[in-house]
Amino acid sequence: MTSRESFLQRVRQAVVEGNRAGMVPPHPTRGSMGYQGVPGDLVEAFCANLAVAGGKPHRAADAEAAMRVVLDLVQSFAARKVLVGTNQVVPDTVLAEHLRAKGCEAILVNALDCGAAKDPFFAADLGISGVTYLLAETGSLALATRPDEPRSVSLLPPIHVALAHRSQILPDLFDLFDRLGLEKSDGVPTMPSCLTIVTGPSKTGDIELRLVTGVHGPGEVHVVVCG
Repeated sequence: MTSRESFLQRVRQAVVEGNRAGMVPPHPTRGSMGYQGVPGDLVEAFCANLAVAGGKPHRAADAEAAMRVVLDLVQSFAARKVLVGTNQVVPDTVLAEHLRAKGCEAILVNALDCGAAKDPFFAADLGISGVTYLLAETGSLALATRPDEPRSVSLLPPIHVALAHRSQILPDLFDLFDRLGLEKSDGVPTMPSCLTIVTGPSKTGDIELRLVTGVHGPGEVHVVVCG
């Protein structure tokens, strides 16, 4: 039997046994291998690790305080064109209304037409988004791409401001995939079309081995944690 015939035989056998998409056996139990976790308060750990990665953490007691932090950041950067995405802290329409009252051009991401979204994304001074989860172990943002939450909000503007609730903080990267695996459609675990893990501002060391920020993405990443 040739290698091709052997391969096809294994495929036919797998089909007979029902090994189709969505019917893959579960992964073996991980145990504690590779798991770091975070002792103590998750918010403090996330903020500390985000700062180490070059990001800027901000804490807010409630949604109103979180909105004030965002407005102060927009004003400090003299941002005129602001992309406003969805988040779990402040409704995007409310945030846009306050930004316009400050004289900004606030562009609601979910109101943009796909065919005409390119120019607003590239022209924006600052992008505001939500997060899917935050990872305390590394101070990272996990952003799942959805129709109303395109990843361009966090990639194209030179300044990225993310809003999150403390309930969205997970201890470890392993917890992220465990949590995503619990989100099911018709009993089958679902994954987003794109999952982006952001750890601090964009960095590269390709040019003369010098670390440069803001080359392939935002030069500054601010995270406002509410609660």
